[in-house]
Amino acid sequence: MSSRVLVSLRVPVAPLAAFDAFTLEIGSWWRSNGLFAVTAEGDGTLAFEPHAGGRLWTTLTSGAQFEIGRISAWEPGARLVFSWRQASFAPEQSTEVEVRFEGVGEETRISVEHRAWDTIPQHHVARHGFPEHSTLQHVANWWRVSLHALRTVAVP
Repeated sequence: MSSRVLVSLRVPVAPLAAFDAFTLEIGSWWRSNGLFAVTAEGDGTLAFEPHAGGRLWTTLTSGAQFEIGRISAWEPGARLVFSWRQASFAPEQSTEVEVRFEGVGEETRISVEHRAWDTIPQHHVARHGFPEHSTLQHVANWWRVSLHALRTVAVP
């Protein structure tokens, strides 16, 4: 089993609205984290191509674009899976993010599982020399902050 973090948050909207807020509005709620910056220039503005096989990319303040990953599952209102890589990753290195949207009464539980951090060597700059458990704690905190920002976009 690969190393992973799992973070969840409930929002008072239907699963499809939560999915749309996560995917279509990512540029407005995404929060950069200095430890895990996408590029040396920062995170820029993230965007998804809305289909399986599409890209997750960022546009930096310089106007340059960087492809963060590819979408392997695009199931509106239910599930999203995409690869995640920072600019410092070697071409064969990536992690994977799976996001689930589950109706719970009149709310939606958004669960983010970010896995395969054990494929990134501890000495890699993205891990900052942290042991695995510390890396995972920092990744979980990063997702918590971003999901709380998403909540402000998702709530009408």
